[in-house]
Amino acid sequence: MIDIHCHFLPGIDDGAKDMDEALALIKLAVKDGVTRIVLTPHLHLGRFDNTLSVIQSAFSALKAEVNKENIAVELAYAAEVRLDSEILTLLTNKQLPLYGNYSGQQFMLLEFPHSHIPAGSEMLVKYLKNKNITPVIAHPERNRDLLESPHKIKPFIRLGCWFQVTASSITGHFGEACQSLALAYIEQGFIQIVASDAHNLKRRPPILSQARDKVTSLFGEEKAQQLFHNNPYNITASLFEH
Repeated sequence: MIDIHCHFLPGIDDGAKDMDEALALIKLAVKDGVTRIVLTPHLHLGRFDNTLSVIQSAFSALKAEVNKENIAVELAYAAEVRLDSEILTLLTNKQLPLYGNYSGQQFMLLEFPHSHIPAGSEMLVKYLKNKNITPVIAHPERNRDLLESPHKIKPFIRLGCWFQVTASSITGHFGEACQSLALAYIEQGFIQIVASDAHNLKRRPPILSQARDKVTSLFGEEKAQQLFHNNPYNITASLFEH
């Protein structure tokens, strides 16, 4: 399995607090069957003001420790980018850490506020698409607007966005409503990727296998392979080419 949304870079957002916790999270992910991880710290202007250089520096330090401990995993980095008009400036200045290139598009992990879908979101997505960037919208099943009105995902589907559901939503960790919406969206073919969005060892651990088992039992092995391996592999493979 490949996990392309997690918060393991130590000390730069609300994920791993220090190097020890970061290494413990990676070891747990590997034990669960993950072979590649894309580390995606929050880039949320005004809250987590992570710059490309801060992320690169944290990544280099973590990668060195992972190599030192001989942990059998491949690592790369991107960012979970909070929707904000300011990100367009960062994009122009090539300061946004993105996923890789696939089918003529570059992919980007984009986060809406949990409370709603802000006015102007469609315009921003259109702008990104015009720049050949496909947003991968993080955890739509946990967005309050979509929980109340699941059809509000449709304009973003029409614009060509991809969607990533959280593994623990599928297993019910975020409650019945999030679980139902996650499974309904998967059943309707709206979801391309499942990832952990792991932040810590206890409350939000990097466990994908339980969600994969559930998806396999409900929708079959082929669908599970698409969501947990093939699609995540395709949009991040170029990050791992050395």
